[in-house]
Parts: sequence; C-alpha cells; structure tokens
Amino acid sequence: MSSRAAALGVLCGLLGAQVPAQAAEAAHDTEYSISLTGLPIARARFHTELNGRHYTISGTLESAGLADIFSRTNGRTTVSGVVESDRLRAQDYSMRYQSGSKTRAIDMSFRNGNVVSTTLTPKKPTPKNWIPVSPADLRSVLDPLSGLVIPEGTRVCPSTLPIFDGESRLDIRLVDKGTKPFSTQGFKGDVIVCGLRFVPKSGYRKGRRDVEYLRKLETMEIWFAKSDAVKVYAPVYARIPTTVGPVTVWATRFEGS
Repeated sequence: MSSRAAALGVLCGLLGAQVPAQAAEAAHDTEYSISLTGLPIARARFHTELNGRHYTISGTLESAGLADIFSRTNGRTTVSGVVESDRLRAQDYSMRYQSGSKTRAIDMSFRNGNVVSTTLTPKKPTPKNWIPVSPADLRSVLDPLSGLVIPEGTRVCPSTLPIFDGESRLDIRLVDKGTKPFSTQGFKGDVIVCGLRFVPKSGYRKGRRDVEYLRKLETMEIWFAKSDAVKVYAPVYARIPTTVGPVTVWATRFEGS
C-alpha cells in the first residue's frame, strides 16, 4: 500500500447506514470533498442523529474525478452508541468497502469502551513481521468515526484519542494550534485548529514504509467546528501530506436540523 492510500484511510477514519425508528431529537449533516494536490478524488457524506443519550452516525464514501479512471471506490459505514460526558462510546460499528474488485467488511461490538468482538471479511494471512493486537490494546478504545466527534464542554485538543478500526490500533495525538475563521454551507465562525500526530501501536507490518512515513509527519492538521444542533465538535478540514502531494478534506456542508 502507498502512503497516499494509507493517508486516505486515516482521513476517512478521522472524518456512515442505519437510522433509528423514532424521530430524532436532533440531527446533523456533513458533506466533504476530498482532493489530492487540488484535484478531486472522493466525496463523503455523514448523517448524525441524537435521541437522548443515544447516537447514530451513518455515512458513505465514493471516488470522484480522476480516481474513477483508475479504480472506482465506494464504502458505507455506521456506528451507534451512547453519549458520555467526554466521549461518544460506540456499541456497534460496521464498515463496507469496495475498490475495483476488492471488497472488505468490518464489524465490531463494544461494551463500556472495550472491544468484545471483531469480524473482518475476507480474512487475510498474517505476515511474519505483523505486530499483533493484544487484549490490552482493545480496552478503553474509540472507533474511527465516533472518536473524532467530541461533546461540547470537552477539551478538543490537546488530547490523545485511542483508535481501533477493526484491524489496527493507533493513537491520534492532537495538539492545540489556536483558532481560525471557517465558512461553508450551514456554518460560519471560528473553528478549533489541532496539529495531528499518527502513532501506530499494533495491527500492522513492522517496518512498513507508508506507516513509518505517517508516523514521522509533524505537519498534519485537523480543524473542528461546533454543531449546535447535536452539541458536539466534528471535523471540517484535514490535511495530510503524502509522497505524491497533500490529501485534503474540506467540509462543503456542515448543517444541523
């Protein structure tokens, strides 16, 4: 896998499809444009619903522009769980992904922040240089969707987010870099700017070039805006340099109802 592909994986994790039967107390919609060196390569859409302390996030990702010429890609993901004072704690998470003829499915269940079951389809052979995920790595972790959605009143950055995506365990370290003005459909105001560090822990091949590239990066950023509708902070911008140019995610819509 190239550093560009790994960066896209991180971005999509940083940034969903099952809807509760009852009417939501509050809802929020975000749409993203994803580009490589300024050229569009993908679009993503996410819908968040809040019912009391329970939440559901559902989303879709599809390739666009030049990326479709090489291999059409699409995916869908959903997560549901409970809003705690400082985190969104998942109970069930699923992801379905297809790129050309390759497919992948991940299903996870959580209890009190701990992973209790994981299913990956298809299963892959374990390389000799694989760093295995230990039972300790699966305690007090966040899924890649809810992990980057932060309840109001909680410090956004600096902080460390322990993420497990069904295969790999990593820390996302956020460093405070102040605020900046940002505007898009449904939002205009200041956003919180965080520097971002990628710290792999387990569930990857030791010495893998793309992982080492991301580990060393110190110029990544992610910006968070507040959704007054669901009372959380969520990403509206992210930038990750790669060996072939920067991958950028920009929210084209950030709107509550």
